[in-house]
Amino acid sequence: MDRLNQLARRLPTGVIYFAGLVPLAWIVWLTLSGGIGPDPVQAIEHRLGLLGLQFLIASLCISPLRWVGLNLLKFRRALGLLAFLYVVLHLLAWVILDMGLRWAEVGADLVKRPYIIVGMLGFLALVPLAVTSNQYSIRALGPKWTSLHKLAYLAVLLGAAHFLILVKAWPLEPILYLLAAVLLVVARPLHRRWKRHTRAASRPSLTS
Repeated sequence: MDRLNQLARRLPTGVIYFAGLVPLAWIVWLTLSGGIGPDPVQAIEHRLGLLGLQFLIASLCISPLRWVGLNLLKFRRALGLLAFLYVVLHLLAWVILDMGLRWAEVGADLVKRPYIIVGMLGFLALVPLAVTSNQYSIRALGPKWTSLHKLAYLAVLLGAAHFLILVKAWPLEPILYLLAAVLLVVARPLHRRWKRHTRAASRPSLTS
């Protein structure tokens, strides 16, 4: 674990941004070369949305990894911003490529399709996180910044639920993503409770 932490300290954050943009370049290449599938618009939407969910889950895994001794905290902002980028591109693909900027149809879909409303709420939860992911906001908001960024847990639940409702069935993949999201959300309070229990157990008894 020490070697991994040393490697993480030496690795510049720019590498994460570069690696995170590789899937986008691959999507562009597949689209231009005609290899993305028989329904390019649906494939683009699906790949972008799934990447957004994957990067969001990855960013939320940073804290549990720290509990076991692996410190990747310096990469959390990059992972979160990459998640937001792919979610925004997913939304734009739907609005521009799928809906063709036909706003009346966009509004009708928002009313008719619950998974779109769930996904939109997840996107809205990410907006303040992306806007405040900078040192100025951290200093300006103080302790409130940490509370605000707990919206990421709401966003990941909504994103995973959006994926599950979208497929209109119960295949394994979206279920696993939803399970991962739920585990990440409940892991934090369980860890805090475990730490309190451990501290209480380690205190010397008054009767000893």
